[in-house]
Amino acid sequence: MSPEQTVTAFIEAIERQDVGAAVSYTAPDVSYENVPIDPIVGHEGLAATLEMFLGPADVVDWRILSQYEVGSVVINERLDRFKIGDGWLELPVAGVFHVDEGGKITLWRDYFDMATYQRQFAELSDG
Repeated sequence: MSPEQTVTAFIEAIERQDVGAAVSYTAPDVSYENVPIDPIVGHEGLAATLEMFLGPADVVDWRILSQYEVGSVVINERLDRFKIGDGWLELPVAGVFHVDEGGKITLWRDYFDMATYQRQFAELSDG
C-alpha cells in the first residue's frame, strides 16, 4: 500500500470503531500527537486514547476534505464527526502522518482546537 492508502485504511478502521485494526496500521513505537495534548507513544497508549475518544460515539464519520501524499508523508484536512446521543460533535482537524518503508504509521499528528471539542462534547453529554 502507498502511504496515502495506509492512512485512508487507518481512518476507515477508526470510522468502524475497530481500534485493533486501526492500531495494526501503526508502528510499535508510533507517536500520536494531538497538538494541544502531550504525545502518546506506542500501541497501548494509542489504543487507550482511541477508546477514550471513540467510546462515547454511536457513529464515527471522519470526512477527508483534502489529502496529499508527499513522499512518505500524508497531510489531510478533515472534519472529524462523532454522533453522541442525538447530536453530532464536529471538529475541524489538520492531520500529518509519517509512514515508514514497511507501510506503518510512525507519527500521527493532529492539529485542532481543544476548546471547540470540549464545548461540543459538554453540550452533547448534558443532553
